[in-house]
Amino acid sequence: MLGIKFQKKVGIMLSHPVSLIFLFIYLIQTGVLAYLLVEKFNKENQIKLQEKRILELEEKLKIFKIIEDFQVGLNTDEIGELTSVIYRESQMYNYDPLLIIALIQTESSFKRNQQSHRGAMGLMQLRPFVGYDVAKKKGLNWQGKVSLFDPDFNIQLGSLYLFELILKFRDVKKAIIAYNFGENALRLRIKQGGDLPKIFLTRVVNNYKKLKEKYAKITL
Repeated sequence: MLGIKFQKKVGIMLSHPVSLIFLFIYLIQTGVLAYLLVEKFNKENQIKLQEKRILELEEKLKIFKIIEDFQVGLNTDEIGELTSVIYRESQMYNYDPLLIIALIQTESSFKRNQQSHRGAMGLMQLRPFVGYDVAKKKGLNWQGKVSLFDPDFNIQLGSLYLFELILKFRDVKKAIIAYNFGENALRLRIKQGGDLPKIFLTRVVNNYKKLKEKYAKITL
């Protein structure tokens, strides 16, 4: 009666058609639940991707605005290219982009053809023997010291060189000092127990702090 058969040992037992109906309902509910979970997961991922994209755009907007404010004769496309490479290299080595910008500001004031009396060249002021060595490690095509006047190439090398110094000295401040003072010269100074040369470091840190304060509120 009503699709239910009474059994002595079990108590009650669903007839085959009814059990199939319950199984079908269970499968539908399970399928719906699985679908909802997948949808929830996909939406959460989409939100995370959107948030990440917004943060990326805000960072790039900040970098673009800073370079633009330096007014060094770059057109919009050139500023955009610099923005992309600074952001990319910062992501690669887990830098705050403002650190790279502060370093470039201190070294060359964003003058891509800058050359020092010591022979350092380009935006991040690398000497040719350093540039050649770093380019070789990174697998980049070195075409002579003139390569250092290419902004993208120069920033790639400078970012990696700073990263190598951080790993070697296990100290960001010492790495920044060595970037300007020279790795071997700094090791000798440390070995001799002399005071660390901090003029360059102080300038980089001060520029970094000013950039952070001035451009803190730039958002989409």
